[in-house]
Amino acid sequence: MIDYATIQRVKDAADIVDVVKEFVTLRKAGANYKGLCPFHNEKTPSFVVTPSKQICKCFGCGKGGDAVHFVMEMEQLTYPEAIKWLGRKYGIEVKEREETDEERQASSLRQSMLAVNEWACGYFENILHTHPDGKAVGMAYLRSRGLRDDIIKRFRLGFSLEQRDALSKAAKAKGYQEDFLTKTGLCFKTDEGRLIDKYRSRVIFPIFSVSGSVVGFGGRILTNDKKMAKYINSPDSEIYDKSRELYGLYQSKKAIVKEDRCYMVEGYMDVISMHQSGVENVVASSGTSLTEGQIRLLHRFTKNITVLYDGDAAGIHASLRGIDMLLSEGMNVKVLLLPDGDDPDSFAKKHSAEEFKKYLEERQTDFITFKTDLLMKDAAGDPIRRAGLIADIVRSISVIPEGIVRQTYAHECARMLDTDEALILSEVSKERKNRLQRDIEKKEKEENRQDAEPESQTPTPTAELQLATQQRQDELPEERALIQQVVRHGEYTFEVESEDEDTPGTICLAEYVAQELAKDDMHFSNALYQEILDKAIEIGTSGAGGTLQYFLSHPDPRISGLAGEIGVDKEELSRNNKTMYGSEEEHLDETITTIINEMKYSFIKRRLKRLEHEVHQLSHEGKMEACMEKMREYKENMELLSTLSFYAGERVVTGR
Repeated sequence: MIDYATIQRVKDAADIVDVVKEFVTLRKAGANYKGLCPFHNEKTPSFVVTPSKQICKCFGCGKGGDAVHFVMEMEQLTYPEAIKWLGRKYGIEVKEREETDEERQASSLRQSMLAVNEWACGYFENILHTHPDGKAVGMAYLRSRGLRDDIIKRFRLGFSLEQRDALSKAAKAKGYQEDFLTKTGLCFKTDEGRLIDKYRSRVIFPIFSVSGSVVGFGGRILTNDKKMAKYINSPDSEIYDKSRELYGLYQSKKAIVKEDRCYMVEGYMDVISMHQSGVENVVASSGTSLTEGQIRLLHRFTKNITVLYDGDAAGIHASLRGIDMLLSEGMNVKVLLLPDGDDPDSFAKKHSAEEFKKYLEERQTDFITFKTDLLMKDAAGDPIRRAGLIADIVRSISVIPEGIVRQTYAHECARMLDTDEALILSEVSKERKNRLQRDIEKKEKEENRQDAEPESQTPTPTAELQLATQQRQDELPEERALIQQVVRHGEYTFEVESEDEDTPGTICLAEYVAQELAKDDMHFSNALYQEILDKAIEIGTSGAGGTLQYFLSHPDPRISGLAGEIGVDKEELSRNNKTMYGSEEEHLDETITTIINEMKYSFIKRRLKRLEHEVHQLSHEGKMEACMEKMREYKENMELLSTLSFYAGERVVTGR
């Protein structure tokens, strides 16, 4: 038990901003601080730290509290364990009575495993620095790799003896249970029940959590025995999940925050050598494919990442897919290609810190441009592979959450590929809409599966889906043709008749459409079309121009997806669409007038059917006055229908 006075001393010493900064990158926001919530995935900071009250709070997921509760949540600790954690941080001795055997046995499995790993880390370090074999074999290897003493100590490197049970015997002598030695992966049992060390005769690389706990180990063999794995690593366990850890993050997080950039490499030695060269804002995925958990962890400290490649073409192509995950999480991704034959470790050894940093700054390029250039070389002279290349680039651009960034990349790719930018944006919009639809369908299936009664497996459509389906059923064919013109040419200007015959007025296409529909009390049956028309009017009347580009890059995937479908005709990827657009605009006045008249014609025919039904219903109910009013309305619409039939296609505006 921890006495109350000690708890109070720890809580008084703990500063909430200082504690949270161990895990989250914070930015000043007035009297408070803000950052990305560490408890749930978000791209817009909603996690607020209030120094005056010494509390934190996420306004997205609701989690928060004081420094103790924050540490409890982050590290999955009990209250006493969190007090001890803070006590170590602030140099306060946390006194408590000695645990009984029963209490020790009841201690959490997680804390027991962390304790074993911490002891093992110290054991491996001690062997490396003091044991004759550790110095003769392990230290000699590290010296051959050019590592300094300060770097060896910073990463707490160690060595495991060749003896089959050296560690297990030492651990049991210290009172550590065999169960925890096997659960952490430090040892394994033979069929005969003998406990064997896993990392025999290997250099040891401890793996730290972001807060500094030893959660796992990597071990490198020092011989050329091809029958043995070059590296072995801790298995996933209650304390170690390789998909949620990044090697070197604990040692690098302060430099990452300071530089607001992280370099991503592959192996342990890449990280260590770059630190020795003076580049400390670096982490490694340790040979595994990037995961969402790793990316979200890194995103707490920066959104800017540069991936270093060693020039191996096969390796680059294999990792391209994983980098799309970085883009989808809102990361700004750059790529650096090292010279042939070099990896970050070897390159760091050949160059001074200043030369390495200069190379990094001058040679890194954004990922989309790098990928486009790389794939263009592969597809040179092959139109089929070129089409596949564009589809591949489109998929990468489509995962980027920010519309402005997507449009910027689409513009650059169109330039590099000598392809129309609107076509790239159109394909991106379609891909985003398809992905959204897949996500919706997946979610609906999951919800229906959860909500369905045992005797019924028929899924029930959501209210949103029912509304969308009904709107599609009510939609006139002419409506889609009309909104297509609004999306493509909403800002296009017409000259119209005015009171001063010598000074014709002007009106944008979108506003003209709205006025024409309002004359006959008409509207789009699809609410999304009306939303697009309203925005097109705003763009057209402001003189901003570019309705097509705007809708293709719209953050709402319903709008950008629709624009992708109707904004650009399906053409061959190599075709220049600008010629087509020029031809279309020459006859735009005739086209828009014809579509509006045809839409009015269909709309009024539908209205007449409704009025016929209402007249019949009112007559049947004996409501003659209301019936006569509907009949007068029916007659007016018949006259309008006759007029529209006569004037269908008549030119009523002149193009400017």
